Amino acid sequence: MKKIALHNLGCKVNAYETQAMEELLLGAGYEIVPFKEGADAYIINTCTVTSVADKKSRQMLHKARKWNPNAVVIAAGCYTETLDREVDPVIDIIIGNNKKQELLQILAAYEESDKELMVARAGINQTTKYEELSLGVASEHTRAFIKVQDGCNQFCSYCIIPYARGRVRSRALPQVVKEVENLAKAGYKEVVLTGIHLSSYGLGTEDNLLTLIRQVHQVEGIERIRLGSLEPRIITEEFARALAALPKFCPHFHLSLQSGADATLKRMNRRYSANEYRESVTLLRKYFDYPALTTDVIVGFPGETEEEFQESYDFIAEMNFYETHVFKYSKREGTKAASMAGQVPEPVKTLRSGRLLELCKINKKAFEERLIGTTQEVLIEETVLRDGKSLQIGHTKEYIKVGEELPEDCTNQFVNIDIRNCLQIID
Repeated sequence: MKKIALHNLGCKVNAYETQAMEELLLGAGYEIVPFKEGADAYIINTCTVTSVADKKSRQMLHKARKWNPNAVVIAAGCYTETLDREVDPVIDIIIGNNKKQELLQILAAYEESDKELMVARAGINQTTKYEELSLGVASEHTRAFIKVQDGCNQFCSYCIIPYARGRVRSRALPQVVKEVENLAKAGYKEVVLTGIHLSSYGLGTEDNLLTLIRQVHQVEGIERIRLGSLEPRIITEEFARALAALPKFCPHFHLSLQSGADATLKRMNRRYSANEYRESVTLLRKYFDYPALTTDVIVGFPGETEEEFQESYDFIAEMNFYETHVFKYSKREGTKAASMAGQVPEPVKTLRSGRLLELCKINKKAFEERLIGTTQEVLIEETVLRDGKSLQIGHTKEYIKVGEELPEDCTNQFVNIDIRNCLQIID
């Protein structure tokens, strides 16, 4: 079992864990090969956030088996934690969350056994210890995602993740700082702190997310710090003021909304009101000049009336987000919402989604047009060929993608770019 192929599904946390497993394998002498025919073993780090994610996970597992009937097919991650039925016969090894760090031992034990189905789960709902995985090199050349937290205690009525990831637990602050220092020495200039419920970092300890950000800010060589998705309740006056005082912190905030209607938020068990969300946005705009605010919205949640949808639409228009990721509600078995009355017909969800997407296009264009006539600091990440031009592409602090023809290769360098028109802004 020397040639191993890995495939990741789902979020940035999953992507981090997949790469960490790859580093473990490389360190043990395994050869990492492309995810296609010819591997001796296939590891699929699965996702279960929606029924569609479950389907994709199953498809990739079956594809691996088809590519090599004699290969070892390994299902890892969230999908495996929700398997309460007979295990798919294409799977040889199951590695649950909080067990990926034991990958090498699990593979060795499988080789020594009679190669019967091996199941390694942690009893995720009782897990209190953070799984120690780390990276020496990130998958992107200039930006490193760093997992600092796992699990969720929120139990939103539509979400299966607390059952798949378990309760909140955080990575020790010195361990995070050490990894950031190593990545800085490897040449990375930008880090993104991420987790399943990032706002809960440090819960039950003396640390919190702001403490962590301040520590990372002191690491020499790191020039930019970004955050993954946040809950609006973490945005207090103290939090916003403190972040604004950190020169390396990027004014790009992804604040999960899901709905702008209080009645819908209550059924979702989101634990904040639209007005509380508004107050968080107001604070960010008080302390940052034109921060890029992005969000997620679910349309067609069970019981959502036309009046509730309009209330949500009007609230989103008022917030004037840079980007809004619109999702049609998808029933996820095992969640409270799946059995709620008032399931919204698919055609209605499609119409509502379309209306919101049009609004989002208008808001995004307006935010980007504001950049015309300004000079933006861009961290160059790659060179691509577009319309016959060789463009060097990177992101501003607000995470706006910009492309420009430059006289020399500026990869992983900061370049001041004059924004003359919207053609320089890459969608």
